[in-house]
Parts: sequence; structure tokens; C-alpha cells
Amino acid sequence: MKDARAALRYAKAILNLATDSKSESVVNDDMSLIASTISENSELEVMLKSPIVKSSDKMNVLNALFDGKVNHITLGLFHLLEDNKRIAMLHSVSKQYAIVFDHLKHTQVARVTTAVPLTKEVEKQVLDKIISLTGEKANLENVINPDILGGFILRVGDVQYDASISNYLNELKKEFDNSHYIPKI
Repeated sequence: MKDARAALRYAKAILNLATDSKSESVVNDDMSLIASTISENSELEVMLKSPIVKSSDKMNVLNALFDGKVNHITLGLFHLLEDNKRIAMLHSVSKQYAIVFDHLKHTQVARVTTAVPLTKEVEKQVLDKIISLTGEKANLENVINPDILGGFILRVGDVQYDASISNYLNELKKEFDNSHYIPKI
């Protein structure tokens, strides 16, 4: 990602502007909407990054999608990126905003990978456990991966705890592979 540093600078600038007007949470919701919209629509992402599509056409599409749904600060970001010929960075900026916003609010992202979706009560237990272990709040992201068979994989920041059945079976296989004991038949 060649524009990551620039995206981070734009995200920090928008966060500062939003903080000054006490609308950082609203802008965070806007950035989440933008990030998910672009992620779910590959055509939109291709259009935003295309050097062939006119900047005015890109702005018309963004205004049609988000006008009336996002804060004026977020709309200002669209125009700022257009003026600086960096509208292709919108997706990166929206993702970076979420990261700096979470850092400002002392919140981290905890990714829990499970074979089936978590229930609300299990989500609450996981969040409570994360708070007791790290001392910080966390936003829980549940990733469904049937390949882990059961159990869970929890990743908070740089720390990962793998309590999946597939990991247990792999460890058991390694033990058998490393064992020099060959049973007599």
C-alpha cells in the first residue's frame, strides 16, 4: 500500500477536525459506512482508482451514494481528496480513520475466529475477558471459518491465542511425527 502514510495523515487531520466539532463518533460511523460500501462493491473501488474516470464523475457517484447519509466533515473529505487528486485513497483513509479513532478512544480490535457465529452472551463474555486482561475496551470482530472445526482463535493487537480444534489436531500430529516410537504390529 504505497499511499498508507498519506492516508494516515488525512485520517488524522479529519479526526482532529471532527474532534474540534465534537463529532468524531459520527464521522467514525461515516468512515465505517464508506469502508464497508467500497469493500462490498469492487466496481466502486475500481472506479475510484481509475485514472480514466473523470474526477467530477467520481464525485457525482460519491455524492449520489453518501449525500444526506454522512456528516459535512466527511463530505469535506471527499472534496479535499478531489482537490488534491487523491480520491482513489478514500478507502484507505476510511480504514485509517477507524484505527486512529480506536486509538484515541483507547479501544482495540479483537478478532475472534470461530466455526459458527458467536452468540450475544458469548460475545459479552469475551469482551469482559479482554477488558480484564488488557485493561482496554475492544471492538469484537467475529470471523467465521468452518475449517477450524471448533474452539476459537482470539487475536488482540499483536497477541494471538489459538484454542481451535484444528490447531489441537495439528499439534497432536506433530507430536506423533516427532515421536520415534514405532508400535509393533
